[in-house]
Amino acid sequence: MLYIVFLTGVCNLRCRYCGGTIPEEVMPHEIEYSVDVLKEFVMKDEEPVIAFYGGEPLLRIKKMMEIMDTVPAKKFVVQTNGFFLHQVPRDYLNRLDAILVSIDGIREVTDFYRGKGVYDIVVDRVNKIRSSYRGDIIARMAVSEESDIYRDVRHLLSLPFDHVHWQLNVVWAPDDSWHDFDRWVNGSYNPGITRLADWWIEEIKDGRIPGIVPFQGVIKRMLFHETGLPCGAGRNAFAIATDGRVLACPIGGEYEWNNLGTIWNRTPATLRNSVEIDEPCRSCDIYNICGGRCLFANKERYWGMEGFAKICGTVRHLVKEMERARKVIEELIEEGKYQMQDFNYPPFNNTTEIIP
Repeated sequence: MLYIVFLTGVCNLRCRYCGGTIPEEVMPHEIEYSVDVLKEFVMKDEEPVIAFYGGEPLLRIKKMMEIMDTVPAKKFVVQTNGFFLHQVPRDYLNRLDAILVSIDGIREVTDFYRGKGVYDIVVDRVNKIRSSYRGDIIARMAVSEESDIYRDVRHLLSLPFDHVHWQLNVVWAPDDSWHDFDRWVNGSYNPGITRLADWWIEEIKDGRIPGIVPFQGVIKRMLFHETGLPCGAGRNAFAIATDGRVLACPIGGEYEWNNLGTIWNRTPATLRNSVEIDEPCRSCDIYNICGGRCLFANKERYWGMEGFAKICGTVRHLVKEMERARKVIEELIEEGKYQMQDFNYPPFNNTTEIIP
């Protein structure tokens, strides 16, 4: 299973869509349990994956290194804003199987949402580690009204990233944070997904599989018949807060449904399949692909049912475009130009939620 370990609630940035540091009343800023207790809990799982999270986890590099030295997880992942990547010792850097770096697209978009100068710092830090890091570097976008999905994904793929993933800024954002969501979806986002899918399909025909995680992840679910919530929240992925609480989802540690106990009174075996997706998702005709999209959004529905349905419309459009891609991919596999395994991405739960 996947364990998303909060190293700190502190962040050095204050992005428009996030707010920065987690309030201490939601989660203590520093880890309050011993790493040996974490090891005892995690090692009851035969295939543990640990993902370091925050706040900004690389503000606590020494704590990350201590956990990596103490807990023999099968895989290690970090989600970071990238500012301190160059400070991670090379031997620890290369023990990370995937690094997710927050960057929202071109310089103007990234700096608008994350702060002036952030884009240049992040790109510089990624360039500093690229030559020595052997794992998967994933650009992780938060997509909002200033974003152009085609332009920004293509731009990030031109940088030293292996993959690009994105999440729409609709889970935790109030609906009044958008000027005109409908207009943006119909005039920019959905047409951009179509255009991006067109390009992706042509690249695949030419022998390349560009690293677009939502496309690859959906195709994987189609080809390998994977089901359930793609991120695994509450099913086979859990977050461990700095005070030792176990959360179904790393977002929203203050919600009662999200608190499942602690690392002292729960075990991996008793946590598995703890929280289920509610209706209307389970009765949806694309539930086998989407899996409910997002546990937090399914439970909280900040935008109400009308807004919930609008977001589902973006997923339907993505799935429709990937059905088109799937037909081409299956033909190419049948012709022997690819093998099924070529489309097995991600190979493990690397915290990319798949459905934006």
